[in-house]
Amino acid sequence: MKSAFYLAATAAALFSVAAVAKTPPPAASPSIAAAVADSHRPEKDTQQDAVRRPADLLAFSKVKPGDVVMDVWPGGGYWTRLFSPIVGPKGKVYAYVPAEIADFKTDPVAVAKAVAAEPGRTNVEAISDPIAQQPAPSAFNTFDVIWTFENYHDLHDSFMKGASVDGFNQAVFKLLKPGGYFVVVDHAAAPGAGLKNTEDLHRIDPATVKAEVEKAGFVLDAESTLLASSADDHTLKVFDPAVKGKTDRFMLRFKKPAK
Repeated sequence: MKSAFYLAATAAALFSVAAVAKTPPPAASPSIAAAVADSHRPEKDTQQDAVRRPADLLAFSKVKPGDVVMDVWPGGGYWTRLFSPIVGPKGKVYAYVPAEIADFKTDPVAVAKAVAAEPGRTNVEAISDPIAQQPAPSAFNTFDVIWTFENYHDLHDSFMKGASVDGFNQAVFKLLKPGGYFVVVDHAAAPGAGLKNTEDLHRIDPATVKAEVEKAGFVLDAESTLLASSADDHTLKVFDPAVKGKTDRFMLRFKKPAK
């Protein structure tokens, strides 16, 4: 059977700072501003805007009309719903659920499919495959932006059944077009913690993320402290009421070098 990665990338093909910046994201484009302001967004999504700052993060991702985007681990569809109107009818959004979590009680594949079935979401498709499954050569260089929000740390956890994170990053590298972006936003662990707290506190050291992603061939294009919080001492689980919604988070944008 052909993989969802293969099918998604094949369809995507039809749609056809060397120095790292630590500055705020650029101003949101009209397409981003319109997507965030859309009155049809669910209330459960808009209630999270103050914490997630979607206009700033989407500007940081450099997503634009016509792009082909993968939303990795889409959860309830918050970011998928925003990417969809931004890329528009000439673009495509793949809500990618790792196969390793497909049997969760929340039924994430069904949730992703339900988002894709919402009115106006004809450019959204739900897909699921093991995270380290490599795409066929014909699927290489077909995505503009691959995005994961507050879930990269989970790729290292026991419920992922030993899946290779290196393999995942390699697959992302192959799927992206030269000059394409891989954006990782996550909860920061204490400096030097590495992977120690991915499962108990749901945090990861940004230096570890950089090392892992760069190992696959990416270069760090930009990082931002927009979601940073000096009040978070990195010792509490991210779901603890004392820090929930106020954790110290990092934003990293990696770029696949142009040929």
